[in-house]
Amino acid sequence: MTHVPPPAEELRILDAELWQLDARRAQLLARRAQLIGRLQPAFPPAPPAPRRPETTAPRVQNVLLVLGGALLTIAAIAFTLVSWGHLGIAGRSLVLGAVTVAALGAPVPLLGRGLRSTAETVAGLGLALTVLDAYALHEVALTATDGTGYAAAAAAVLAGVWCAYGRALGSLRIPLPAALAAAQLPLPLWAVAAGAGSYGVTAALLLTAAFDTVVALRTALMSVRVAAAVGAYGMGGWGALAAGRLSWEATGPSAAARAAALLVLAAAIALGVAWRAAKPGLAVGAAVTGGLLLVAALGGVPRASLPGIWAVPGYLACGVALLAAVRGPLPEPVRRGLAWASGSVQTLAVVWALPLLLVTLLGPIGRLEHVWSGPPSDLRAAVTVWAPWPPDAATVPLVLALVAAVLAGVARATTVWRVQAMTVAVALAWATALVLPATLELPYVMGLFAQGLTAVATLAVAACARRAPLSLTAVLLSLLTAAGLALLSLASQGATLAVLAALTVIFAVAAAHRRLTAVGASASPAAATGLACAVGAAASWPAAHTALLVLVVPAIAALLAARVARIAVTVEVTGAVAALVAIGLAVTDGPVLALVLALCGVIAAGTAVRADRRQAGYAAAALFVLATWVRLGSWAVGAPEAYTLPVTVPALVVGFVRRRRDPLASSWTAYGPGLSVTLVPSLLTTWGDADWPRPLLLGTAALALTLLGARHRLRAPLVLGGSVLVLVALHELAPYLVQLAGALPRWLPPALAGLLLLALGATYEQRIRDVRRAREVLGRMR
Repeated sequence: MTHVPPPAEELRILDAELWQLDARRAQLLARRAQLIGRLQPAFPPAPPAPRRPETTAPRVQNVLLVLGGALLTIAAIAFTLVSWGHLGIAGRSLVLGAVTVAALGAPVPLLGRGLRSTAETVAGLGLALTVLDAYALHEVALTATDGTGYAAAAAAVLAGVWCAYGRALGSLRIPLPAALAAAQLPLPLWAVAAGAGSYGVTAALLLTAAFDTVVALRTALMSVRVAAAVGAYGMGGWGALAAGRLSWEATGPSAAARAAALLVLAAAIALGVAWRAAKPGLAVGAAVTGGLLLVAALGGVPRASLPGIWAVPGYLACGVALLAAVRGPLPEPVRRGLAWASGSVQTLAVVWALPLLLVTLLGPIGRLEHVWSGPPSDLRAAVTVWAPWPPDAATVPLVLALVAAVLAGVARATTVWRVQAMTVAVALAWATALVLPATLELPYVMGLFAQGLTAVATLAVAACARRAPLSLTAVLLSLLTAAGLALLSLASQGATLAVLAALTVIFAVAAAHRRLTAVGASASPAAATGLACAVGAAASWPAAHTALLVLVVPAIAALLAARVARIAVTVEVTGAVAALVAIGLAVTDGPVLALVLALCGVIAAGTAVRADRRQAGYAAAALFVLATWVRLGSWAVGAPEAYTLPVTVPALVVGFVRRRRDPLASSWTAYGPGLSVTLVPSLLTTWGDADWPRPLLLGTAALALTLLGARHRLRAPLVLGGSVLVLVALHELAPYLVQLAGALPRWLPPALAGLLLLALGATYEQRIRDVRRAREVLGRMR
């Protein structure tokens, strides 16, 4: 039979064998390294890697050809401009003609031999020579001709010649784009030569852009298409900007109409691109550009004819009119682009109206520095205390209302963006209602009434809205309106009281609706807090006495929270804020502050009666302690025990109750905090006190705590009481110890320390046993 060793023995055998294998492997690896070191010189070094060329042969060829063509062109220019006078007229004509003909004809045999790049270079040189020929012709035979007109004619001729040359040699890529580049100049130069003015030059730019657009859309050759696109963007952008400047600077209907015609031409070019473009992105972008140009064209005419306040409404009306084209038989990218253009115009109109909205909202902040200074003449004067009224703002309500109506129509017509459109429409309708009274300069009281109706209307929208974003937006708008209304009412004492009372009632009623519970339960106490402050100020009460009236708000909030569970948290938070306001008002009067803190403690204690608000009991205890401290401070009491004992006694009672309910609770948790609150400050005061009553009383209390801790086996009273007792004793014996140390010889303390160490060393084991026994005794205590 095979002997199977026990598991421990088998594990030992396996470990031994593995160790032997590891040792043998290490030996073999070391020998392998030695052999590699000996054989390494026998191997020849690896040959160096061949150098790779930094560029390719075709690239070198192209660079050389480009440099050669450029140098030849520079030489021809130098010959024409510098050395021209050394030859007669016949010689000059023969030289330039011969060189030009040779340069233009050389690509034919070069193409036949397959030298395409060289042919391109020579053809480019020939085209450059034709430009020099045109210049030479003007300088020799046509010096009396106007330079600008001659340049226009020469550019047209060169464009035609280069186009014919490129078509004759179809394989060359330079002539046709060069012909298109030359075609950019004739119309603008003729307009300048003819003295057509800004309108004529702009029309020439736009016509050139139209020509480029047609070429770009109809040609199939990529190089020509790219050149035409560059020309269309360059000339079209230049012409559109120039037409826009002319429309903006137009001072009469005639000038505005001519500028509008130019902008319509630019818009037609952009819309043509959008109609024929194959890429949807290009089509949408071109349609947006065309739509904006149409708005600029049609809106510029009434702007130049009507007063300045109608400029933005005129442009906005044209932008809204674009939406009619969206429903027409247009391609989808074009309709989308026109819709985006209309939206952009409406957005810009709303941005233009924002300053007035900000003045209406933020302007009443200035009333904080002029509280109850007297009612202003009208609402515009009430909102412009802090910021001036923007110029030409009379039509802002019309602009906001028009955009709101458009968005409301969009919300009814579509299902994709319905919620977003309706939300923005409600916000713009609110903005219209907010700025309209100040724009109309309504009387102060009527303006306040209008703002109050706006707050009520937004609350109604929030209550009736079926979508959360719309409801939340309406709630926020109602709060903004209420805040602005409260600030506006600060101009008059009666208005302040009436507005705050009305807001308190309005939001209290709104809290009854399930969607407005949170906002109503928070805004109504906030308004009530402001009303209490206003009543106290109207009655000429000191701020500290007004704090007592403010405490009515947290008291009512605590009662409501106990009865209506769904608004409990919101009401309690608002009530806590009102309590903080009351404390802040009473901080200047110590006795009243103590009373306010005590009343806040009563409210907190009443809240803690509820089973789900037991934690409020800690706040109530803290408030009672603070009230006691403030009262003691107002009485000029300086003894720390007067401040600490009101905390220690309740803390010890709470600890005793906890130990009764939970016998396993530690004495440190139950009694440690309460005892430390009094013992530590009293001990610190004792060390700086030269009298005897405090140390005697503190020592007596510490001794009693030590005995109680030892009797009931409680660690916290025993350790704290014993420590304080020892420290108090040391404090009392310190003068005598100092005198004794001065009377003893200097060698005596080291000798005593040495004897002590010897005694400790001799009884070390006994001391260890004593320490362990004491630790076990303390460990059994709680």
